Amino acid sequence: MIALFFALIFFLIDLYFYQAVVQVTANLSSRTRTVLRFAFWIPSVLSVLAMLWWTFDNPFRYSANLRNWIITGLMATYFSKIVGVLFLLAGDLVRAFRWLAQAVTSKADGNISGPLITRAEFFSKAAVVASTIPLGGFAFGIISGAHDYRVRRQKIIIPDLPGSFDGIRLAQVSDIHSGSFWNKTAVQGGVELLLKEKPDVIAFTGDLVNNETAEVKDYISIFQKFRAPLGVYSVTGNHDYGDYRSWNSKQEKEENFRDLLEAHKLLGFRLLKNENVILKVGGEQLAIVGVENWGAGRFSKYGKLEEALSGAEEVKNKILLSHDPSHWDAQVRNHKMHIDLTLSGHTHGFQFGVEIGGIKWSPSQYIYKQWAGLYQDHAHQLYVNRGFGYLGYPGRVGIPPEITILELVRA
Repeated sequence: MIALFFALIFFLIDLYFYQAVVQVTANLSSRTRTVLRFAFWIPSVLSVLAMLWWTFDNPFRYSANLRNWIITGLMATYFSKIVGVLFLLAGDLVRAFRWLAQAVTSKADGNISGPLITRAEFFSKAAVVASTIPLGGFAFGIISGAHDYRVRRQKIIIPDLPGSFDGIRLAQVSDIHSGSFWNKTAVQGGVELLLKEKPDVIAFTGDLVNNETAEVKDYISIFQKFRAPLGVYSVTGNHDYGDYRSWNSKQEKEENFRDLLEAHKLLGFRLLKNENVILKVGGEQLAIVGVENWGAGRFSKYGKLEEALSGAEEVKNKILLSHDPSHWDAQVRNHKMHIDLTLSGHTHGFQFGVEIGGIKWSPSQYIYKQWAGLYQDHAHQLYVNRGFGYLGYPGRVGIPPEITILELVRA
């Protein structure tokens, strides 16, 4: 029923927008006009078929890339048409007000002189042109933005940081989402970009896959290259548990998660499942604490902070790896045991936004209080990585994929 409802909504959008197509193509040759009008309905029919397929078949029988491209096609097609529809609505409102004005002034004959291009034709052409802008943006984000990896550098001041750790460089990567990748060479370039930084320690803050561990199989050899003198540490994100797809049995889902744990081992990641490791340099200590996913609201709450901190009570300085930044406000910031720095990801910066100079905006900020970059509350600090990969839409616009280099320094 839901699929049929949306199919009806999409059909009404198509029918309304088709009026503009009819008017814009009216002066073309008969053959060209027929071809263009017929072509208009092809994406619409494919979109409806895709929705019905998604509803009545099991899309997880097919590759993650196929699912992503279908979702992207639907998004691009109808978001673009909705932009055009707004112009058509504006034109219809203008005509409605004109008609009302004529009715009030008893000039209802409709013979209004005007420019060569009537208002109705202007809005129709504006609708068609405007609808191509989002399509261009979607295409640009896929071709240019998906793998435009950027290194972001941030100094983290920890007043009582042990001298042996002063100047330590920690690389953070988050949200790989290996099931979404479509350019293996570009992904390898991102890994090499990180390795050029020669970090002392690497932290991966969750979401290795979208839904199934099998997605990372073809990328094991690439991400195995993550190496650092003090180790590579990881945690799980909300997508790593297989919670967003249906399974034939509980056992199948559990086996998938066991495979995920094995994948972290193959990658050389030390997966922290509500536990910690103590780094020792020059006789001094720094705790790396890792929790399983814990997110506010509807997100899974596998993380157990108390359990993760157990055994690190005597270590003064602690860095927490926690996938979802909402955990920071909910449990971490006011915890009785001080945590100097929390590293998170999850938001992807919505894969869309603007970060130019002092301007920092993304729809993500209406969902998450902390969505990208460094946040501070007195001695508590949180860094939210914008993500290495992408989910759903296989691209990024304005929020490029991020490799974070954090330099720990004493005050």
